[in-house]
Amino acid sequence: MSEYYDEEFGELGLVIGDFNIPQRAADLPPQFKELLVPNKVQYVFCTGNVGNRETQDWLKTLSGNTHFVKGDFDEVKDVPETKVVQIGSWKLVLVHGHQLVPHGDEESQYTFLKEMEGDVLITGHTGVAKVTAVEKKYIINPGSATGGFNGLQTQIPSFLILEFKKEKLQVFIYTLDGEVKIDKQELPLQK
Repeated sequence: MSEYYDEEFGELGLVIGDFNIPQRAADLPPQFKELLVPNKVQYVFCTGNVGNRETQDWLKTLSGNTHFVKGDFDEVKDVPETKVVQIGSWKLVLVHGHQLVPHGDEESQYTFLKEMEGDVLITGHTGVAKVTAVEKKYIINPGSATGGFNGLQTQIPSFLILEFKKEKLQVFIYTLDGEVKIDKQELPLQK
């Protein structure tokens, strides 16, 4: 079997955010809680709007290497608005996204990513999971972990798992629409 596998399995990172617990959702869906257990990923990247200290503490149990940014509804004082993390060949820029206007606009996101000299922008705020290539850079959004995006409409709960390899990033998009579904995209490193 090893002759079919050309590269070692890479490190894994969970990308998750916009929980809004308890403001807009009671808890993470149980189907996601079953999947997200300690020591399965090496990194956690949270795009903010966690909602409460208990959820933030639970995220910290999943990995010893957690990275948080502050969402527009987070009241935690010790969390930055933006964060830059280097993992292997990949420079990641983490931001909630409410600071980038217009919200969810690829051009403003790309401009911000370019200014930060990153390869991948991890952003939340829209409540919709999305992976986009812009020029030689990528914008990824985990959507809302609970589906409790806003008071007017419920989104499909989602999160991402990243597999870091030297020259590519595998993105696994987990959504819960009746059952857990997984889509995959491969992002080649382009410098």
